[in-house]
Amino acid sequence: MFKPARMKKLRIITLDKYADSAVNSLHEAALVQIEDISERIQQDAEWRQILKPSSASPFTGKISSLLMKTSSTVDFLNSMARKEKGILPLVKGFINPPPIEKVEVEALAVQDLIKKAEETLGEVESQTKPKEEKLSQLESSRTELENALKVAQNLINFDIDLALLEGSEYVSFITGKIPTESYDSFKGNLKDITDKIVLFDRESEEKGFKTLVIVTLKKYSDDVFGQLRKLEFERFEFSGLEGKPSEIIPKSEREIQFIATEKESVLNDLADISEKWLKELIGLKEQLEIEKQRNEVFSSFGETENTKMFEGWVPEKKLKETLVTIDTSTEGHSIVDVSDPDVDKDKVPVKLDNPRFAKPYELFVNMYSPPDYREFDPTILMAIVFPFFYGFCLTDAGYGILNTIMGFVIYKGLGKNSKLMANMGLILIACGAWAFILGMVTNGFIGDLFPRWILGGSALPTTIAQIDAFKHPEIILYLALIVGAIHINLGLLIGAYNNITRGDVREALGAQIVWFVLEIGLVLLAALYLTTGSLMTAGIIGGIPLIIGLTMLIYFNGAFGIMDLTGFLGNLLSYARLLALALSTGGIAMTVNILTGLVGNMIPYVGIIIAPIVFIGGHIANLSFQSLGAFINALRLHYVEFFAQFYIGGSQKFRAFRAKRKFTDIGGK
Repeated sequence: MFKPARMKKLRIITLDKYADSAVNSLHEAALVQIEDISERIQQDAEWRQILKPSSASPFTGKISSLLMKTSSTVDFLNSMARKEKGILPLVKGFINPPPIEKVEVEALAVQDLIKKAEETLGEVESQTKPKEEKLSQLESSRTELENALKVAQNLINFDIDLALLEGSEYVSFITGKIPTESYDSFKGNLKDITDKIVLFDRESEEKGFKTLVIVTLKKYSDDVFGQLRKLEFERFEFSGLEGKPSEIIPKSEREIQFIATEKESVLNDLADISEKWLKELIGLKEQLEIEKQRNEVFSSFGETENTKMFEGWVPEKKLKETLVTIDTSTEGHSIVDVSDPDVDKDKVPVKLDNPRFAKPYELFVNMYSPPDYREFDPTILMAIVFPFFYGFCLTDAGYGILNTIMGFVIYKGLGKNSKLMANMGLILIACGAWAFILGMVTNGFIGDLFPRWILGGSALPTTIAQIDAFKHPEIILYLALIVGAIHINLGLLIGAYNNITRGDVREALGAQIVWFVLEIGLVLLAALYLTTGSLMTAGIIGGIPLIIGLTMLIYFNGAFGIMDLTGFLGNLLSYARLLALALSTGGIAMTVNILTGLVGNMIPYVGIIIAPIVFIGGHIANLSFQSLGAFINALRLHYVEFFAQFYIGGSQKFRAFRAKRKFTDIGGK
């Protein structure tokens, strides 16, 4: 607690024949982060004499190929699956999504898995390929018919068999439509090309256009078409059409409808295939992904003629389980060297080790940067302070209740299938609880809805009069600054501890302890002046630590260290944003309430209908924006003001070699 988990470094040597078994067991157990030592072997002459870099399994290429094919098949069948339409299924899926049903699979050797994948994909393809080809044919036919329909509709005013417009060896037909305002210009330009031309025109069904059929000698067709292109002419491309437009239109419409019916039948068949195979294929895809990871990890190893060697990291708490797993999987034919990390040379991966209530907040710490292996882990403090800051930014009990309900819905809904969403739900519940508590004591419940409109102007019975946000916002400001001072000083204390434990006392004095000295001077100065009324006494006693602090600031940080005073003051004043957001939340909520009353009272008849819309819409918008603002600013106060006092970070997160089984179970485990 307050420190990352203690890590142990492992070096494992085992016989070739047990390497697969060891890798598979460690992959399923998710205990060890495996390091890549291939580069070290190439660069270190001593290691190079003993070992050579290992390579990925020879089955890797085949597994990758099958995985790509399986993924594309899964995507296709997923697109063909029957899905409920409408907003209700969408909402239901958010509130109460069905749990993921896992497929029970066997632990197969790589050759057996390849054989299973090939057989399964072959069987599925034999069922889907004819259907895909049929769909492609139907789509091609539909496109041709739609083009024919479009041409016939454009030529509906020409009572002529379209087969006659195909052209011949000497005669060319150009058919299309032209803007009406360009028609006269085109006719004038034709005289400059040839007089051996016949032009038929009709008003187009589309307003502002004329439909043209132009007959000319083949040798003039390019020149004529060149003139037409300058005038936004749209040519009708068609071939193989027979019959008059009035005959083609109903025929094409009938055939398009028939194709739609046939396509629906094929899609239903594919939906049935999807229902039968999709779940199994998703499980197969996961198996192939896991096997691909196992085959690729060997490229991180070193090897001799008969052995494999690899290195890794394991949390000290998991060391015993790891040793048993390795010993069992290799039948005792392995050597494991366990050592403590060299924190100055090794890049020690960091695994945060926090109690259950703080686990969700590891997301925020890792999002900023995992802490250094030797430094303080701020997750527990963040788990306590972040929801409080969020609640402070809202200070509205009604909004707090809504946030808590939303958090509970996310936790019980999307959180069932997603650890990330479960964590976000728990965080939102805690944030909503603090918003409710602070709203109840500061007289905020959906703005002034309850105090003014429900309780007739009286404050909430739980309100502490001195911190009523609607009467004493200045007190809320003082509280925000006090909270900020405590938060920053806590960060300074942690920073001093980190520096001292690393032996960097000078950094502790110049970066953290100096501020404690200055603060002591300011507190003494203010306290003595307020109690004695003597500025001289306060100045003499309080001035001593102030002078010492300023001297330390310049000594350890140079002349420009004085500039840090404004930075420290800026950090402290940043906590005033807690008040700003609290007031904006209450102020906008109160405005929505006032507008609701005005609409209801001043607009005859429909006002009583519009008022609830204004009330609900206004408060939903306010809740959304203010909740987002509270989240961002609570996070900012940690990242910028708090972490700046002590946090180093920059480590790599511990990532166990893990078989991610979301859709499969081995033997029902």
